[in-house]
Amino acid sequence: MMKKSILLGLALLCATASFAGNITVKGSDTLVILAQKWAEVYMSKNPQVKIQVSGGGSGVGFAALQNKATDLADASRKIKATEVAECLKAFRKRPTEYKVALDGLSVYVNDSNPVKELSLDQLLAIFTGKVRNWNEVGGSDSPITVYSRENSSGTYEFFKEHVLKGKDFAASAQTMPGTAALLQAVSKDKGGIGYGGAAYAKGARALLLKKDAAAPAIEPSEENVIKGLYPIWRYLYVYVNPDLDKGEIAAYLNWIRSDDGQSAVKQVGYFPLPSHLREK
Repeated sequence: MMKKSILLGLALLCATASFAGNITVKGSDTLVILAQKWAEVYMSKNPQVKIQVSGGGSGVGFAALQNKATDLADASRKIKATEVAECLKAFRKRPTEYKVALDGLSVYVNDSNPVKELSLDQLLAIFTGKVRNWNEVGGSDSPITVYSRENSSGTYEFFKEHVLKGKDFAASAQTMPGTAALLQAVSKDKGGIGYGGAAYAKGARALLLKKDAAAPAIEPSEENVIKGLYPIWRYLYVYVNPDLDKGEIAAYLNWIRSDDGQSAVKQVGYFPLPSHLREK
């Protein structure tokens, strides 16, 4: 009788745990403030669900997905072929990709910096170390301090691919552990320049960017990003093992792309997906 009671108790405990719907989210530091907002709002409306969010970078999220150490992997870049291959080894399926928001990847300078706009060629020269003084790009006679992200960051990889054209960052670039830390450094350094998601625009100023010297300078606004006018816009993603894309996890992913979930995107400072991109 005692044994039956214990087994019944364990069964009830497992059923309760299953109902509770614990969801783990790991990856992009760009997305972490949005992921935390989503979790906060969703749990307030669904108290039976517990969502744990942590950052570390897109690469860290993909590694956790491969190792089955997270349910959802947040990413500020698309998954690489090598990462897909590792997932195929781990769970024999390609991860399902969801676009969850839009971002105007911003280039930040100190508020006191007189420079208002730069071209992509000027950014390439600055971040690779060819241009080292602000007076070379229309600023004051003062040295440029380049701030960058760690190489596990999807933002680092996106910026390197789309702005630096695959070239290495300047050897003098100071690597920061997250976008918030990078923005804090730039806000305290009059010669500083760095890059990060649009939602982090606090304490520093986002530059207007030009595709080339003859092009108009474009701000990273919602309208310019949605129309594709801003030169370095991007999607933000969530990846999931298809075997886990059911029940509470599927409900959560559907909610993220709903009007309710997308309103949180705007509150945080990123840009909601157009409605035609919200379908599975």
